[in-house]
Amino acid sequence: MQKLNKNKLKVESCKLKVERKTSNLFLLYSIFYLLLFSTTFSKASNNNALLDSANSYYSSAYYEKAINAYDSIIKSGYQSSEIYFNLGNAYFKSNKITSAILNYEKAKLLAPEDEDIQFNLDLANKYITDKIEILPEFFLTQWLNKIISIFSSDTWAYISLISFITVLILVLLFLFSRIMFLKKLTFGLAILFLILSIKSYVFASIQKSDITDCNSALILTPTVNIKSSPDEKGTDIFVLHEGTKLSIEDSLSNWYNIKLKNGNEGWLHKDDIVRIAL
Repeated sequence: MQKLNKNKLKVESCKLKVERKTSNLFLLYSIFYLLLFSTTFSKASNNNALLDSANSYYSSAYYEKAINAYDSIIKSGYQSSEIYFNLGNAYFKSNKITSAILNYEKAKLLAPEDEDIQFNLDLANKYITDKIEILPEFFLTQWLNKIISIFSSDTWAYISLISFITVLILVLLFLFSRIMFLKKLTFGLAILFLILSIKSYVFASIQKSDITDCNSALILTPTVNIKSSPDEKGTDIFVLHEGTKLSIEDSLSNWYNIKLKNGNEGWLHKDDIVRIAL
């Protein structure tokens, strides 16, 4: 009997240790999340202060200071269409047209249907020397791109998640319902929401890929000769000027194979362009 009591005491002692260990872990997690929250809050407060300063500089026509402030916000890891749009405006007011176009293009990646961004981008492009005619796209491609650009990648992702949760709820209703009409209705709706979830996920992935793996770029140098091959000795086939938009098709060493919207292709040095990707 006495031996049993000792065993019981050991168990209670062990339980007490576990409770203390759990308490210590809870304390460590609490400190970690408190530090994480305070760091995030501090960074957000700092960004808000920088944003207020940048907007104030812009309103007072101190465009270089506004540019530095907006750049500091982006370098801190915060990105939004509004920041890039404002930065583009500051560059435009400073008569740095290529930098303005670059930031308008980045803003457009995050908000493809924003009319203000498109208006300012079109306005800045009027100052570019090269006027490239765009080859007409297949109407189905235009239609699909129009649908994808209705929402941002995050919004499409939310739609996909909500649709998938709806599918799970409808499946549960289907399984537990005894009414035939309700079973047919929930089954049909589950199929529709599943299709919506999959398509929304695909659209979100396409938009995310366009943002992170964008192959579009702008000419940086005032004038550049496009070569027939990735070599300084290659034949000059046409000339492009600063600010012209193009797409990167391939790369070799320090050269890019580029393509214009009118279908013309060639090679130029990597130092002559800047990528639009975020």
